[in-house]
Formats: sequence, structure tokens, C-alpha cells
Amino acid sequence: MSTPWILHIDLDQFIAAVEVRRRPELAGRPVVVGGRGDPSERAVVATASYEARAFGVRSGMPLRVAARRCPDAVFLPHDREAYEAASAEVVDALRAFDRPPLVVEILGWDESFLGADTDDPEATARRIQAAVLDATGLHSSIGIGDTTIRAKTATGFAKPRGVFRLTADNWTAVMGDRPTGDLWGIGTKTARKLLDGWGLRTVDELAHADPAVLAATLGPTMGPWYVGLARGLGRRHVIGEPYVPRSRSRETTYQQDLLDWAQVRAATAELAQRVAADVAEDGRPAVRVAVKVRFVPFFTRTSSVTLTGPTADPAVLTAAALDVLERFEHDRPVRLLGVRAEFDRD
Repeated sequence: MSTPWILHIDLDQFIAAVEVRRRPELAGRPVVVGGRGDPSERAVVATASYEARAFGVRSGMPLRVAARRCPDAVFLPHDREAYEAASAEVVDALRAFDRPPLVVEILGWDESFLGADTDDPEATARRIQAAVLDATGLHSSIGIGDTTIRAKTATGFAKPRGVFRLTADNWTAVMGDRPTGDLWGIGTKTARKLLDGWGLRTVDELAHADPAVLAATLGPTMGPWYVGLARGLGRRHVIGEPYVPRSRSRETTYQQDLLDWAQVRAATAELAQRVAADVAEDGRPAVRVAVKVRFVPFFTRTSSVTLTGPTADPAVLTAAALDVLERFEHDRPVRLLGVRAEFDRD
């Protein structure tokens, strides 16, 4: 009988690839997508082609910095509708695949978990890559695992356009000596906390840590969860239910700093009202509101509040956003604001 496997497919340089697909003359050139495509304006890199990454251009980097690192890059505006359409094409190709049929769990525009019963997961992965390429013209990388964590991690070793298997059999050999920051779900700050607090530098050291000790400081959920990550533990099945966004958000980078707090409040209220319209369109009430503020020069803070009850009322959502905003300092210029409404995960 066939063995159930979890595959993780990740579209290579997805946004840049979509842009090159509709502008074939850009193939092989450094391409940077972000903002309105003008590196003289305030905006950040949404994605960069591999050719641009070779110059040190990375997602989240200010476009101006990207232009300094790669002055010959082609800068293009971010086109959300084009990427959503391309993502839908990929999902259609995955759901149409029948050698074997796949359970598809969408994680975002450019990645999904796939459940497949097969005796040869590498061959299946290669057929999936070929099917997606044939249907969409987009290349992908696929990680193979016995848990979601291992499959997702394996994709990093598969890029670009490759296939890699990571299971309980080779997890320690592949990941054990790597820094904890290489784990999915552990960022720079958490890796530093693990190092400073307990001297945990590598994945193997974290895997052998006492979950109870970490729980005492990091919390009863997160402490053991980090240890589980280091052991490669995770779900052993793919959830094929339709993808449902967990939140709706809006944010704006201002070309001129907001210097007056009244301006900041007015801009936050406007964003909150746009988010409220999105929530109403979605048809689900929000249970939490978050506000993001980026101060000059590039210091970002986020804070949130749980609402007294689920709601889609624009007045309530706006008032909540303004209340959260008051937690931030009032005397620094603001260059970016964002408002997010989160839905109940149940």
C-alpha cells in the first residue's frame, strides 16, 4: 500500500516570477517589486528576483537601499490582483493533479501543504512541479516530510526548483548543528532569547532542552512548542478545508512624515474604516484589532486589543484602533501606519 506523505510546495521568487511571466524581456535581469515601483519613494521590497538577491536585496528592505545595492535593477509596482490570480492558477493545477490525487492546504499566495499517498514521493513531487510549470509557467520547490514542520523545513533545502526529503530518520543529521533561528517559527529575537537565557545555540541543544524549564519563562504553550519545533514535531496530516483568511488589514507608508498627532489619529481612523469595510465584505465579525506604527527612521511597534465581543461595526473597530494608538509615544515622526482586524480562529 502507498505511504501517506506531506509535501510543501513553494513557488520560487513568486511575485518576481509573475512579473517576469508577463514581461519575458526581464528574464535573467535583477527585478525588485515593491510600493509603486519608484525607489525614490518610501516603500519596502515585496520580493526580489534571484538576480537581485545576489546583490543583497531582501524582502522588507527599503526600496532606496535596494537601489543603492543594485542600481541596475528593474523596479516594478506591487500588483496584488495579478499575484492573487496567479496563485489561483497554481491551486487549480494542484487540485487537478491526479497521480495521485492531492489534499491541498493553502498557506498563502505562494505556498501550500499537499497530502499525497505514494510509494515514491520524490517522483510525485517532480510530476507536481512539471504540472504546475505546464499550467502556469511558474517554477516551484517541494519539501517532503513526515510532519508539516519537516516538510516546510525541507523546502529551504530544495530551493530553487528542487526536491528534498526531511524525516525523523535524517532530521538530526541535517538540522542538529544548525542555529535555532533556522527553524520555522523562531525569529532573531527568540533565537537570541534562547541563547542568552539558556545557552541554547543549536537545534539539537534546543531539542534536548527541558520543556518545563522553558515554559517557566516563555509560557506553558510557547516553551514546549519551541522544543517540539527543534524535534521536527508537527501535524502528520494535511487539512484540505478551503483557505480562510485570519485577518484583514490595511497599511500606508507616507512619503512625508506625519509630525502632528492629530494627523496620526486621522490617518489611523481612515485605515480602520477601510478595514471595517473589508470585514463587512468578508461577512465575519472581528474579535481583535491591532495597530502598527513605524517611527522615523525605521523603528516599528505593534500593539493590539481584544474586543469585548465579535463585531463588524465600523464605529467600534475605529474606536478600538484609536484606543490602541494611544499606547504609542506621541512625540516622534511617523512614516507608516497599519490597522489589522483579526477574526475568531474557531
